[in-house]
Amino acid sequence: MDKQIIDAASIKEAQLIKYLKSFNNVLVAFSGGVDSTYLLAVAQESLEGNCKAVFARGPMISSQEETEALALVQQCDFPVEVIDLDVLDLEGFRENPPDRCYFCKKKLFETFLDYGKRSGYSTVIDGTNASDTNDYRPGRIALQELGVISPLLEVGLTKAEIRILSKRRNLPTWNKPSMACLASRVPFGDTITAELLKQIAQAEAILQQKGYAECRVRVHKDIARIEIPIEDFSTFLQHRREVTDSMLTLGFRFVTLDLMGLRSGSLNPIQEGTV
Repeated sequence: MDKQIIDAASIKEAQLIKYLKSFNNVLVAFSGGVDSTYLLAVAQESLEGNCKAVFARGPMISSQEETEALALVQQCDFPVEVIDLDVLDLEGFRENPPDRCYFCKKKLFETFLDYGKRSGYSTVIDGTNASDTNDYRPGRIALQELGVISPLLEVGLTKAEIRILSKRRNLPTWNKPSMACLASRVPFGDTITAELLKQIAQAEAILQQKGYAECRVRVHKDIARIEIPIEDFSTFLQHRREVTDSMLTLGFRFVTLDLMGLRSGSLNPIQEGTV
């Protein structure tokens, strides 16, 4: 690893610690992913325990992700509050417009802020980082409107730097694949239901059980479009029949492999000048 890269990340971490110490206490929006786990660990250390994780349980995440996230906070001895949140109550989520994420994040963080006020936590922080500014994320608007603070973004930490620093802290999430809401597998305009989200979670679980930790199953009506890293294609084709048969039992009529491979936000609105 390039020493300059490590040194740059270390400087930003020192800035992060100093920034976090400026708060009396914080409530950390925790998902179990790379960014929020790192942020929680640093906040716990910086504020000498005057922080708490808050985790939203709902149909937008798989039961496997929930289990892993809650096992992680227990393993690391982080205090956590689990809040049930049914985003399917939101018309703006169910109807799945291009700014769906805005409605979900607004509801999510309004709930976190309300819990924080009732529990004596004056500040809610989240794991948005500097790399996220390169992606289509309408949910960030909701965070800004609500006054949620993103310390990793404030000090300019990128995803790659967070992984480096997480590894140095021996956090088990340092090399964890990026996570995303299950609704991100559904094309904008297609109605989101509890049954559809469950179908997606089950389809991705089939792939994960086959060893594909990095995968997405995008759903186009009765078509399952599988995204995995291109380097895994040859291995995948060796047991394609098992995967296909399993996914057909979930209600899909067609099962396809996307030749463009795994990529973040493949259903995001196409920007002018991009393919």
